[in-house]
Amino acid sequence: MTLPRSAVVLVLGTAQTLGWGSTFYLPAILAEPMAADLGIPVDGVFAAFSGALLVGVLLGPLAGGRIDSRGGRGLLSLSSLIFAAGLALLGLAQEPAVMVAAWLIIGVGMTIGLYEAAFSALASLYGARARGAITGITLIAGFASTICWPVSAALEAEVGWRGACFAWAAAHLLIGLPLNRLLPRGVGRPPVPAAGLAPEPAPPPAERPPIDRTMLLLGFFFATVWFTTAAIGTHLPRLLQQAGASPAAAIAAAALVGPAQVAGRLLEFGLLQRLHPLFSARAASLAHPLGAAVLILLGAPGAVAFSLLHGAGAGVLTIAKGTLPLALFGPHGYGVRQGLLMVPTRLAQASAPFLFALLMARFGTDALAITAGIGLAGLAALLLLHPAAAKPT
Repeated sequence: MTLPRSAVVLVLGTAQTLGWGSTFYLPAILAEPMAADLGIPVDGVFAAFSGALLVGVLLGPLAGGRIDSRGGRGLLSLSSLIFAAGLALLGLAQEPAVMVAAWLIIGVGMTIGLYEAAFSALASLYGARARGAITGITLIAGFASTICWPVSAALEAEVGWRGACFAWAAAHLLIGLPLNRLLPRGVGRPPVPAAGLAPEPAPPPAERPPIDRTMLLLGFFFATVWFTTAAIGTHLPRLLQQAGASPAAAIAAAALVGPAQVAGRLLEFGLLQRLHPLFSARAASLAHPLGAAVLILLGAPGAVAFSLLHGAGAGVLTIAKGTLPLALFGPHGYGVRQGLLMVPTRLAQASAPFLFALLMARFGTDALAITAGIGLAGLAALLLLHPAAAKPT
């Protein structure tokens, strides 16, 4: 069965919403009850989560190369099974070692089942025309925190954190797996020619791309972005409470990140799509530093503004993670290049939940001054790049 592009975007976007909401955004709600039940500090849960993110450093390039040659349907479907297994084991964990093992399994699923794999699958399917599809799935999955934070909180209140893990595991089997199996089987293969026409040649096998100046600058930029994204994504409700917001107000303000991400992506899809992705990424890089300044200066009254600014910027920058390599290097070898670019990104992303927890314990909301500075350093790297910095390969 061949799905039209709009259906592929809807299917993959829905699966991505589930994937992000039940894994990456899970510790923000469940870390404290999980730590209390297991008798460990909250920082211990975030350290295990950081370990899950580190898995992608080793597996990311391999997964990207496989998607280049065989398409993304198989790996994305496999990720649903791995997510279910990891979440079920997490719910069964009675000691910290089992909890760590569960997070490492979830980390494998995150490597082959979240945005990098989805973007690579779309590039394999649509080539240089994948920018619109990449934006489309991020528009849908931008609601992951908005939907899943309240759902996780409600599940934890009704059936405990273990029951919440079991519920998300079931969702991957009953919803995520069937959705990923709907993806076109022919991703990554040359199209079947019309009758009487010679078949189109298959693309040459992906080779390891050179690590040049453009790759280094882009890798540094992505690392700065995803350090901040991981730090805020795993700590935002607690951060807003430290700023003076009540628990209910903090969750309500944090839930605005999702709509703000979608608003930023709609702006990128409508107005900014006519521009090179470098320009929209540069503008979006200013959003988090501005939001951080507002929250530091105003405290709790600035919580909504911070969530909106951070979310809008993160929404556009998530698209940039998929579109910048495509625009600068072209579709050939996209998956391998994405895997290499994500090595520094995953190292920064993996360290962020644990390091930012320490920074919050030491500095409170003033820790945002550090993430704001990191964001400005990433902007400086982008300013050294130009639309013609690299030729498509």
